[in-house]
Amino acid sequence: MRKHLTTPILMTLATTILLGVIYPLVITGMAQLLFRDKANGQLIVRNGEAIGSRIIGQSFASDRYFHSRPSAAGNGYDAANSGASNLGPTNQKLIERIKTDTAAAQVENPNTPVPIDLVTTSASGLDPDISPAAALFQVPRVAKIRGLNEEHVRALVESHIQQRQFGVLGEPRVNVLELNLALDRISPTR
Repeated sequence: MRKHLTTPILMTLATTILLGVIYPLVITGMAQLLFRDKANGQLIVRNGEAIGSRIIGQSFASDRYFHSRPSAAGNGYDAANSGASNLGPTNQKLIERIKTDTAAAQVENPNTPVPIDLVTTSASGLDPDISPAAALFQVPRVAKIRGLNEEHVRALVESHIQQRQFGVLGEPRVNVLELNLALDRISPTR
C-alpha cells in the first residue's frame, strides 16, 4: 500500500512545485522583462500618480468628458466584479434600461441615431473603448460644454481612432481615457 501511495504523492508535490511555483515565476519574470507595460496593466501615469489603464474602462460622469460604454460590473467598472448582466434580449429589465438610456442620449443629440455601444454593456463590463460612431455622437455635447469648435473636437476624435489590428482583427475603436486626456490638454478643466 505504501508503495502505491508514494508515487502519486511525489508526483503531486513535483507538479505542484513545477506548475504552481516555478512556472508562474518564470512567466511573470519573462513578462516583466519583455512586456513590462503590458504586464503591469498598461497604466497611464500623470504627475507620478496612476490615473487609469489603457485596457480597463472607467466611468466619466461629467458632461465635459466623452462617456464610456455602460458597465454591468458591480457598481460600474469594478474589475473585481467583472461580468455581464446576463440579461437576455427579451428581458424586460434590459429592454427598459436601453429605452431609458436611448431616450436620454437622444435629448443630448436629437435626430441622430444612438450608437448601440452607448446603451448596451459588454460581457466584461470593463471596455476601455467605444466605437468611432459613439465618440462622434458625443462631439456636440462636449464641444458645447467646453466652449470648443465642434470641428476641432471631431478632428480630435478622428485622430484617436485606432484601426483594426493587422487590418482585419477587431473593429475600429476609440480609447475613452486617452481621448479625454487629450481633450484636457486642449481645454483644461477648471
